[in-house]
Amino acid sequence: MDLTSLRLRPVREDDLPFLEPFFSDPLVAGEFGWHGFADGRRWSRLWQETGLLDDERSVLLVVSGDERLGFVAWSKVIATRITHHFSFGIGLHPGHRGKGVGTEAQRLLIRYLFAYSQVHRLEADTEVDNVAEQRALEKLGLTREGVMRQVAFRDGAWRDGVRYAILRTDPQP
Repeated sequence: MDLTSLRLRPVREDDLPFLEPFFSDPLVAGEFGWHGFADGRRWSRLWQETGLLDDERSVLLVVSGDERLGFVAWSKVIATRITHHFSFGIGLHPGHRGKGVGTEAQRLLIRYLFAYSQVHRLEADTEVDNVAEQRALEKLGLTREGVMRQVAFRDGAWRDGVRYAILRTDPQP
């Protein structure tokens, strides 16, 4: 796949069937994204309410031409009474993992968020065992800030997480 053809775009109503399996199919969600069955219509309800774009949390589709590859998402994190930043993540369809798509899609998202918001900080969390995502975040210039002990429950066990961040003043990917 030509990574230069990747782009991010708003979710359309006809994209919802592509997104719903991320909450209803463990194979689509993947090992680190599967946290048990959830409301598969969540995407549809949120799309009806906000188009999956609002001030608190948003989703963009990752596409190459007409092909849907996955999604990127971000949400507002309140740091102080007058300060916030964004936490972001990605979900890719299984056929597109391990090919550089995730790294490039997150690069596009970082550029987008710094260009079209005033946030100074972006952060991303992943499990300590998700080495591929850690490598992607490091390639993008995010700094590993530390380990969060037993921060997430998945598959019957508490999992340690790793937090990464990039500042507007850091070299951009």
